[in-house]
Amino acid sequence: MADRYDLVVVGAGPAGLAAATSASGLGVRVALVEREHFGGTCLNTGCVPSKAIIRTSRLAAEMREAERYGALRPAGTLVDFAAVMRRMRSIRDRTVRPVSADRLTAAGVDVLQGEARFTGADTLVVGDTRLGFEKAIVASGSRPEPAGVPGLTEADYLTNANVFDLTELPRRLLVVGGGPLGCELAQAFARLGSQTTIVQAQPLFLPKEERDAAQILSASFARDGIDVRLNTRPVEVRTENGEKRVELVSDDYRSTVVVDRILAGVGRLPNVSGMDLEAAGVAYDDCAGIRVDDFLRTTNPRIYAAGDCCLEHKYTHTADPTARMAVQNALVGARQRLSALVVPWCTYTDPEIAHVGVYVRQANEQGIPVKTFTIPMHEVIRALTDDEETGFVKIHVEEGSDRILGATIVARHAGEMINEITLAMVARIGLRTLSRVIHPYPTQAEAIKKAADACSRTLSKPRRRAARAAR
Repeated sequence: MADRYDLVVVGAGPAGLAAATSASGLGVRVALVEREHFGGTCLNTGCVPSKAIIRTSRLAAEMREAERYGALRPAGTLVDFAAVMRRMRSIRDRTVRPVSADRLTAAGVDVLQGEARFTGADTLVVGDTRLGFEKAIVASGSRPEPAGVPGLTEADYLTNANVFDLTELPRRLLVVGGGPLGCELAQAFARLGSQTTIVQAQPLFLPKEERDAAQILSASFARDGIDVRLNTRPVEVRTENGEKRVELVSDDYRSTVVVDRILAGVGRLPNVSGMDLEAAGVAYDDCAGIRVDDFLRTTNPRIYAAGDCCLEHKYTHTADPTARMAVQNALVGARQRLSALVVPWCTYTDPEIAHVGVYVRQANEQGIPVKTFTIPMHEVIRALTDDEETGFVKIHVEEGSDRILGATIVARHAGEMINEITLAMVARIGLRTLSRVIHPYPTQAEAIKKAADACSRTLSKPRRRAARAAR
């Protein structure tokens, strides 16, 4: 261990790992501090385990509907939940293995296990070890937000932190919260065989998404047999004889649902307490996280932050690029801006809902006139052959041009399809240019080309009229 480092990174989740390995590649002295698990929430209790069980749940749903495809539905029980969880843990182990302390050490990173506490503007301690630094990056991640319902703690409720430790499938499950986490796991457990109820305090799921996208998801939940209760919130939980009796309120109407387990997925809070950030002169808020400028610099110019602890959008795929940006700005003197990032996201329900850029309402607030090109998935040949006609591709451009402002895709493979739009936005490629991109036929991404063709036709009409007038 050195007494002083060029960079100290706090947290070994996606942001911290990216920062440490990126800085090590620059040939500087780097220390990485982690108090729990390497890989953070994503690999251990988030993206990886959830997508593993979502894959099995989709298979189970398809087996139940085998006759739609001319196949025979398998007889008997379709899901072995213990086997599902064993598969998930095996996949999780494989993804965590490459980010072990030994491999980080071999890459030139000094690794310390324990709580990091700042003792000054350029020092922190881990246990009895004192570390000085020229620069530091806080990448401490986030944690599940408490639901705040009386009796919920006593009911031994689940969050993403412990739901993947289950060994038995809950016969009756209540999911609190209609955000991405709640929606994904509610559908997955329903398809695995749980009698699932989901309550959402707002009128629709995924309140930030386009209304027609959220409505499609609500209809999908109904088809999966999920008891959907919107404009509803839990106000009390009582545990009696191993059962959870949850009192719900919808406007002035009260009802009670009896379940075996409760999963709370109401949101996430940044991990900012316990590090004595005040001693380092770093300003933060318990809900909004560490305060950073557009260069990810905190109120202490020596200290930067990246990932969930400082960002509004708490995604793994924003943690990595912001960490690399912080390294470049801190160590190389770059001036890379957070506001310049084009960040897509996806909710991995069935169908998936993916988005990038601005929504129409945001463009209107900014005074930008919008033209929208919408292609329903039932107009796409591959969606028909796959029997995956639900959804649409909706691309927004600035009126009178083909400059892409944003897009929403609702489709079985929306998370893969949104990448083409994101690339176009990053490279500043107009939507008309995408009409010249040859797609393999047939694919569901043909919907993007159809939208691009429609844009090209629309912009060509004024030119044709002008040409005729000139003659």
